Amino acid sequence: MNFGPAIWRLSGQFLAAFAISAALVPVCRALSRRYGKVAQPRADRWHRRPVALFGGVAMGVTLVACAVGFGLYRDVPVLLTCATLAFVVGLVDDFLALKPSTKLIAQIAIASAVLFFGYRLFWVRSITLDTLLTLVWIVGVTNAFNLLDNMDGLCAGIALIVGASLMVDLVPRGGAGMVLPEAQYLAMLGGATAGFLIYNLHPASIFMGDSGAFLIGFSLSALTLTNTREAAHRSNLLSVVAVPVLVLLIPIFDSTFVTVVRVLSGRSVAVGGRDHSSHRLVAIGLSERKAVIVLWLLAAVGGAIAIAMSYISQSWSVLIGFVFALTMLIIAVYLARIRVYEGDDARLLREGTVTPLVVDFMYKRRVAEVLLDFSLVVVAYYAAYKFRFEGEEFPKNFLSFKNSLPVVLTCQMIAFFGVGVYRGVWRYFGLSDTVVIVKGVLIGTAVAQLVVLYSPWFIGYSRTVFAIYAVLLIGFVTLTRASFLLIGEFVHRQRHASQRAIIYGAGDAGALAVRELLKRRDEAVRIVGFADDDPQKRGTRVRGYRVIGDVQTLIQSIAEGQVDSVIVSSRLIPEETVRAVAAAGAQHGVSVTRLRVGLEEITFGRDDMAQAAQGGKSLPFPPPGERRPRQH
Repeated sequence: MNFGPAIWRLSGQFLAAFAISAALVPVCRALSRRYGKVAQPRADRWHRRPVALFGGVAMGVTLVACAVGFGLYRDVPVLLTCATLAFVVGLVDDFLALKPSTKLIAQIAIASAVLFFGYRLFWVRSITLDTLLTLVWIVGVTNAFNLLDNMDGLCAGIALIVGASLMVDLVPRGGAGMVLPEAQYLAMLGGATAGFLIYNLHPASIFMGDSGAFLIGFSLSALTLTNTREAAHRSNLLSVVAVPVLVLLIPIFDSTFVTVVRVLSGRSVAVGGRDHSSHRLVAIGLSERKAVIVLWLLAAVGGAIAIAMSYISQSWSVLIGFVFALTMLIIAVYLARIRVYEGDDARLLREGTVTPLVVDFMYKRRVAEVLLDFSLVVVAYYAAYKFRFEGEEFPKNFLSFKNSLPVVLTCQMIAFFGVGVYRGVWRYFGLSDTVVIVKGVLIGTAVAQLVVLYSPWFIGYSRTVFAIYAVLLIGFVTLTRASFLLIGEFVHRQRHASQRAIIYGAGDAGALAVRELLKRRDEAVRIVGFADDDPQKRGTRVRGYRVIGDVQTLIQSIAEGQVDSVIVSSRLIPEETVRAVAAAGAQHGVSVTRLRVGLEEITFGRDDMAQAAQGGKSLPFPPPGERRPRQH
């Protein structure tokens, strides 16, 4: 099909809305400042200076003006009217600061109007249940975008990515030479949002306010609905449910994450705070721009997977969707470990008055690991069948997969338990843990293969499936266990660091220095690389960091201001060389420190015991030659 005319038409509408919005935002900013309608800095908000509001007014006026100007109001009256009402509710809240219950009632009323005209999700057959799901969907996504508006450029950027993902689905549905009204509405909304975004990027000069967030959230949630006449054309239930969820993944993820963490931490869900996913990314060292870009990229990946699900088989869609959901779950657990509460909240956590998510997770982590591995075994075995039997062969062999899966699960989980897979700690995952995982997978695969292939109850099974399964499962389990290290390494490389460091000595002690620097939270340090006098190490990488040269290269880097600190890691470096580096550092204001690792004997003699006895202190152990009396 030729979609050229449709794309040109949508591009024209997008650019028209962009131009109008870009012209109106400065006007709204000036009026907001003139009449004192600005967002003042607060302890539970991210910005640190007064910022103008009512960027959402420019977006709303632009959308309505373009809809009237292009005649779109006649084609989508329900969508445009309800979106305008959501915008008005947000605008009133910007002026009067409505109670959460009042806003919720208004949102439910607007969502009910959409339901009245026959628009629903059509996820389930029950009309009552589907109606309730649709109501929760509209209200939930609307508030999710409002919660997502917590950092410069985040909400508007995510809205553009979501809109682009939905557009890819809407354009082909219009057919050649035709453009769906929903696609035109989306183009105008995207243009209005883009015109606002250029003023909202860090450092933002204007916020969209609740009016803009409600307009975007309601519009995008409503655009994923359909009416009764179109529902019959939707056959793949998985894509019907997964596609809108994946497209809107980041708003859903952030709002769910914040809600769960606040509930488990004993904080009010309705009260704002600096504990969103974006704030936690900044807390671990990323700059605001990079934190926003990371969330943009995750939203883009979710949108791409949602688009792919519309064009690939349902069996592959299950596999891809599960892997991505698992990835987001691991990211959520990692972010939940970051401490972001201060003041009274931090005191409550220290005193144990509340149960934060990280404590609860660590307490039950073994159960979580078992459930995770249970899922990974299923996915690996399923994927092995998909790779072995392609096309029409897979449905023919699906019964074999289903019948043998309980055997594989039982053998594999017992093997994992037997070899000690669940005795490791993710934060300290290493090569020895990988060896244990490989051992467990191979033993579990071998036993399962013997049972399935040589049992009279199982006939006609492929040995290749088990080989593929073992390789996949080793990769899956290893990646999940190493996920915290991988995320930490990525964050460290992207973090906004005030200190640039070079480690002198690229041996075992140098690798230990890297680990210590990666664990530091008090001061952000970016590792430039290693320096080592061994010529064979030059150009190689240690723990992912390049060996840039020898001591002369190190001194030259100090003199040229390319480094702020030097860590001497090895005791084998000659002392005169260390003094030369220290002299160069003192001359150019670069700190030079030494990493010391060693064992020191702690003695506790009779004089110490006598002193403890005089002070009235009891010893935790009996003195030499004496036995502790038994307790009866």
